[in-house]
Amino acid sequence: MQHSTRIALISGAGRGIGAATALEMGRRGYHVVVNYLQNTGAAEEVVRAIEAASGSAETAQADICDPQDVEEMVDRLYREHGRIDALVCNANTVNPPFEPLLALSWSDFIGKVSGELAGSYFLTQHVLPVMRKRGEGRIVYVSSTAADTIGSVAAHSTAKAALNTFSRHVAGVAAQYGIVANTIALPAVRTDATTGVMNDQLRQFFQSRSVEGRLLEPEDAARSIALLADDFGAAVGQVIRVDGGFDVLDQQLHTMVAHFE
Repeated sequence: MQHSTRIALISGAGRGIGAATALEMGRRGYHVVVNYLQNTGAAEEVVRAIEAASGSAETAQADICDPQDVEEMVDRLYREHGRIDALVCNANTVNPPFEPLLALSWSDFIGKVSGELAGSYFLTQHVLPVMRKRGEGRIVYVSSTAADTIGSVAAHSTAKAALNTFSRHVAGVAAQYGIVANTIALPAVRTDATTGVMNDQLRQFFQSRSVEGRLLEPEDAARSIALLADDFGAAVGQVIRVDGGFDVLDQQLHTMVAHFE
């Protein structure tokens, strides 16, 4: 069945940044598909919140690291809606290990890298042909400024850097079919996931390097993601930092900016 309403598929949309993005996309007129892995109640709550704001949504349970799960989910959506207009690859498939590099096991390291790529890879592999049939679509990969960070985040940084590169390859292939792919790189965002691993010292560090003196909220990220998924001019294959000014302020503290004032 062909639907005229635009369809947005958001992975990991039951909580945090994904849930906020689902709400924002719903406000923008999309029928939102709230993908989740296990927490049915949380995903259904997001759907109810979208509907309460006069939007439309549905849940879609699938392990995005399982190619069969992804294939079945995308096939069902195509049968029921005849289109997928926007794909947001947001789900955190593997929690990052934070051990120092020399203490980091290979299995933990490669597990984070392969897990990070698997979800985006399988979703792209199955959604891109659906978009190609219509000759249009938007893909947004949710990455991290950690791709440019050195420290006790070697696995996480490498995984995000790999995702950034993968997304640019997708953009190059997709552009010929009228499909635009971009990536948004986020800093630490105040979510349930980050609250559990961020101590007061680390929280203060991020706050001190934000123009507004605070951590980004999921809603901050959601507005930027939705903008990229909706329409962002001529941006194609870009990795766009939305970091509250972190990069600018960090460079002011550590470079020769003062010499040019």
